[in-house]
Amino acid sequence: MRRCLSTCLLLLFFTGAASAQPPDLDRWVERALQTFAVPGIALAIVKDDRVVVAKGYGVRKLGDPAPVDGRTLFGIASNTKAFTATALGLLVEEGKIEWDAPVVRYLPAFAMWDPFVTRELTVRDLLVHRSGLGLGAGDLLWWPASTYDRKEIARRLRFIPPATSFRTAYAYDNVLYLIAGELIEAVSGKSWEDFISTRILARVGMTGSSVRLSTSSAGGNVATTHAPVDGKVRAIKPFDSDNTNPAGGILSSAEDIGKWIRVQLAEGRLPDGSRLFSAATARQLTTLVTPMPMNDPPPELPPLKMNFHGYALGFDVRDYRGHKVMMHTGGLPGFVSRVAMIPDVNAGVAVLTNQESGAAFDSIAFHILDHYLGAPPFDWIDGYRRVVERLNAATAAAEKSAAAGRDAQAKPSLAPRQYAGTYRDAWYGDIAIAEENGRLVMRFSHTPLLVGDLEHWQHDSFVVRWRDRELRADAYVTFALNPDGSIDQAKMQAVSPATDFSFDFQDLLLKPVRP
Repeated sequence: MRRCLSTCLLLLFFTGAASAQPPDLDRWVERALQTFAVPGIALAIVKDDRVVVAKGYGVRKLGDPAPVDGRTLFGIASNTKAFTATALGLLVEEGKIEWDAPVVRYLPAFAMWDPFVTRELTVRDLLVHRSGLGLGAGDLLWWPASTYDRKEIARRLRFIPPATSFRTAYAYDNVLYLIAGELIEAVSGKSWEDFISTRILARVGMTGSSVRLSTSSAGGNVATTHAPVDGKVRAIKPFDSDNTNPAGGILSSAEDIGKWIRVQLAEGRLPDGSRLFSAATARQLTTLVTPMPMNDPPPELPPLKMNFHGYALGFDVRDYRGHKVMMHTGGLPGFVSRVAMIPDVNAGVAVLTNQESGAAFDSIAFHILDHYLGAPPFDWIDGYRRVVERLNAATAAAEKSAAAGRDAQAKPSLAPRQYAGTYRDAWYGDIAIAEENGRLVMRFSHTPLLVGDLEHWQHDSFVVRWRDRELRADAYVTFALNPDGSIDQAKMQAVSPATDFSFDFQDLLLKPVRP
């Protein structure tokens, strides 16, 4: 009888777990993988304080049969930001920092462009994208991988001019999360990596996860990064610099990220009843601070209409079908992901992918959330497919329009050798243009991958085509002349509207370095 009772209880447990997930889950995920050309994903679902799904689909690498499983690691990119915010919350609980104390209290050398902002910017401000910096400002200091270390990146922040007034507008940035990592080290005596590993991952039970992006090149059960290059999805080199770990450096798996979601939904309570963080800290992490624009959803996706939208501490907070949702995305070359949680129904989902398709992760995530909300059926895969097709067509049209507007007969004002020289931007540093074998070559002195050939476009504008075609970030380089015909300055701008915002070429002001 005792054995029969145990068997029955086990059957009830597994039946309950199965019913807690969408009945068509496997078929839906496989359809999304096929539709959006994604080799593999890791999927975690949490419901009612339990991880009910933690599994992999597809393969780790195209052309290789090794499957994604529940322990395969993926870069979660900016979903790391919630871990950094949580780490600061732990230090607040210990009385070592205050959310609304100025950063300079803990990092006296910290400085922004404006002395007023330097004095007033708080610990909370590091996390909520309202500093006045422009979208992705300063990302070229670390991405693609640079020779600068974190402390030098932090020092150069003072040379980046603001795009808006302090605390008046939302603009997503990564560089201030790097500052948050420096603050954690200064206050705790531990590097960001050691603090996150020992104080968060170990306690949550995320024993298979890594806090270093360099792990993505270490081999083992790690997904290979993929992206469309010249119209075809293929494996690409991972971004493996540890410079930006506090903003996007964690690699995790379905099994581990499910544990993290469970703790967040439990407002910091661990499975053994102890707490990682307090309920008060949970409220801080998920309370909206910076309002974000509320544009109408794409016409193909009407359920995404919002009534409120803003950024909290490491979380994007909005409403979805009448419920508050805490979510975030993550994006690195070849790794994109979505984490979303609805406290009202005690449900959460994470979709980690090894191909750059936001349509894939969102078509899966919203399908799962709809199941728990009892929402009317909606074909998210078809909706996102149509959005992708429309956006791809718009990008192609914009590139075609730019080419059609080009005056191919307009010659440059100077001979090629006269454009050569060293140029300096106040926050990035030196960029060299040299004449080599009859053509101009651009080299970013602190970013080894940014080497490209300049092709004349029109007048005094050129296009730099990076030799590493995986960058997918060719840019215009336009020179302005002084009255005497010498070069006054050069500016850059991405050629394609599809270029990742972290290539913040448009913020560079290149001035010739005179002998």
